Amino acid sequence: MSRTVTVGLDDSPESRAAAEWAAREALLRGLPLKIVHVQEPTPRYAARTPLLDLERYQHWAEQLTHESAEGIRLRHPGIEVITEQLTGTVADVLCETAGFAELLVLGSRALGGLHGFVVGSVSLGIVARAERPVVLVRAEEQAADEHRMDPAGVPSAAAPFRPVVLGLDIDQPDDTLLEFAFDAAARRKAALRAVHAWPEPPTSFYRFPGDAELYDTLERGQAALLTKVLRPWRQKFPDVEVIEASRCGSAPQVLANDSRDASLVVVGRRIRTGLFGAHIGHVTHSALHHITAPVAVVAHG
Repeated sequence: MSRTVTVGLDDSPESRAAAEWAAREALLRGLPLKIVHVQEPTPRYAARTPLLDLERYQHWAEQLTHESAEGIRLRHPGIEVITEQLTGTVADVLCETAGFAELLVLGSRALGGLHGFVVGSVSLGIVARAERPVVLVRAEEQAADEHRMDPAGVPSAAAPFRPVVLGLDIDQPDDTLLEFAFDAAARRKAALRAVHAWPEPPTSFYRFPGDAELYDTLERGQAALLTKVLRPWRQKFPDVEVIEASRCGSAPQVLANDSRDASLVVVGRRIRTGLFGAHIGHVTHSALHHITAPVAVVAHG
């Protein structure tokens, strides 16, 4: 069975933005787009609509997915769009659906100003459990947001893509994560900025003699390690321009600063469970809440 780019759809602005992003990604990958609406046993959205019984809710859900699919077909001629309505707990159903997808796309809602984005418990639960890549897209995301300015200084989807940014832990680099990021950059004909953060030397706060030399040594060493990790991937994707960014500082802050002009940010989630269940890691958690570009979370071993 052919994989799809799958998007979870409800009636929210962030969900509609996610569907548009998913359609563009499906075209980049040459895959069908699947639009999935999940009806819970007690529909959580019924209170936001004039539909008060399950039969009318079912009709509304069918209309929602149909109108979304028709709109995408009109805006993106030639794309294959599949719609599916499923019943169950949203997180459980979408996690299961993600297993058959190339990637799953969900929406995230802006809080406004510089305060970040809302990633609800359902989305976080899916990100923490899904073993396929999950992309979170902010509300009102536009195609032009992912592209550089045109020669006239106007945002345009006809201009080249902004860089793809990869948050990388060089102590535990993973091929699945690197493959996804390089492939995403190659499909967009965009540069890949590989960002690695390393901690400040413990003596620097006290300004001991020799701190500058120690810092320079650490800086050169960390940069060399990043180069070593990326070397085989440069060879595998020779057409991708790679920008190496080895920075001293807090990993979440370094990644956020380097992602301000990104078309897509790629971060990893190690597949592991413990007494407290699955989790996504503090860097990925921060990226989902504070980075404005679409964020792809790639599960890996």
